[in-house]
Amino acid sequence: MLKLMGNQEYFDLASLVQLTEETRDTIRMQLHRWINAGKLLKLRRGMYAFSENYQKRPLSPPELANRIYTPSYLSTYWASGYFGLIPEKVVIYTSITTRTPKIFKNDIGVFQYQHLKPEAFFGYRPMEMDGRKILAAEPEKSLLDLWYLSRGTWDRNRMDEMRFQNVELVDGVKLREYAARFTSPRLLRAANLWVELTIKEREGTVDL
Repeated sequence: MLKLMGNQEYFDLASLVQLTEETRDTIRMQLHRWINAGKLLKLRRGMYAFSENYQKRPLSPPELANRIYTPSYLSTYWASGYFGLIPEKVVIYTSITTRTPKIFKNDIGVFQYQHLKPEAFFGYRPMEMDGRKILAAEPEKSLLDLWYLSRGTWDRNRMDEMRFQNVELVDGVKLREYAARFTSPRLLRAANLWVELTIKEREGTVDL
């Protein structure tokens, strides 16, 4: 197996079946033995990676977040933390998908996928992180996804509780344009409030 898949950072059962003449059940038994021996990590059902001692280079959790469940892109808390829009370090890799919501827990981390309708699956771009290509929301979209998927109204008090920072990274025009595409009055109000508060912050009349 190491000879067949050693150059792959992660692989799935279907790929192994195609590359060998073994039956699916035989391959499953071998995978189970390698996991028990500490040679393999199970990322999710049917998807695996070699453990640290057998890796050509370390695994990238953000890259895995894109691969474990597709289509998806990193957003909400993780992306907001990555851009420095919130002060907390986010340890859960939060993503958006058009598929059923899922949570995968493995030795690499916790990967959460929240559902958005296809019309709202936009506002992400390829980014390079530690030499890897990942798909992540733009700063504006990470906020909108977070606000949209969190229940309740985003008023001034709730904005204050999040302790948003580095607000200059968010383009207010783009934020409103993206919010309008959701056709959600609640979300548009949140975007308008953000723009209003950031303008006042620049004027020195309010702290966001």
